Amino acid sequence: MAWQGLTAEFLQVPAVTRAYTAACVLTTAAVQLELLSPFQLYFNPHLVFQKFQVWRLVTNFLFFGPLGFSFFFNMLFVFRYCRMLEEGSFRGRTADFVFMFLFGGVLMTLLGLLGSLFFLGQALTVMLVYVWSRRNPRVRVNLFGLLTFQAPFLPWALMGFSLLLGNSILVDLLGIAVGHIYYFLEDVFPNQPGGKRLLLTPSFLQAACTCLPRPRTPRRLALLHCGPIKCLPTSAWSPAQHGSLWEA
Repeated sequence: MAWQGLTAEFLQVPAVTRAYTAACVLTTAAVQLELLSPFQLYFNPHLVFQKFQVWRLVTNFLFFGPLGFSFFFNMLFVFRYCRMLEEGSFRGRTADFVFMFLFGGVLMTLLGLLGSLFFLGQALTVMLVYVWSRRNPRVRVNLFGLLTFQAPFLPWALMGFSLLLGNSILVDLLGIAVGHIYYFLEDVFPNQPGGKRLLLTPSFLQAACTCLPRPRTPRRLALLHCGPIKCLPTSAWSPAQHGSLWEA
């Protein structure tokens, strides 16, 4: 019964979040069981364009390292902020959400060539966090019960956390940069005098996503709390500005 309940709960997760999270977990499980090797997954331009191992363009976004603290930490953020975006500002816009993934993935791959980056999943995670934080600027975020700040500071706090762990911040900076480019082109530039929306979702992608189920709407507002990060409502809020609060 517990397994059936868990399965039913997972099926209520929006389609893109469910698919990407499952792909990440299954990829890591396959590596852990030695069915796959990280050397078969990492991004290598020579192997992609000369050996036609094109799957590496996707698999490098699915592997977050072996099972451990880093993996579960990244999965927490992937699931949380991907879901809040899909159920928030992208509700009913699955094709636009998939297009954001494609735009971010392509741009990260191109920029990753300059920095010789082999796995870009963490950069994609930071991008999701960045876009969510800029679209919810008045949400107050509590980090590990120690720090409380406005949402736009969250990506930078995560970069500082990576620095404290001794990790390279180049991947975090890449995610922030790509997230800002997307946010500027999608949310800022179209609202400027003479501006227009440049990121138009292709019609074939819209047609492909029409068959996907839409996320279920909760009956009442609920505060989403997951793991070390908690979003706190401000004294004056609106559902359109607070992705952490679901609208009835």
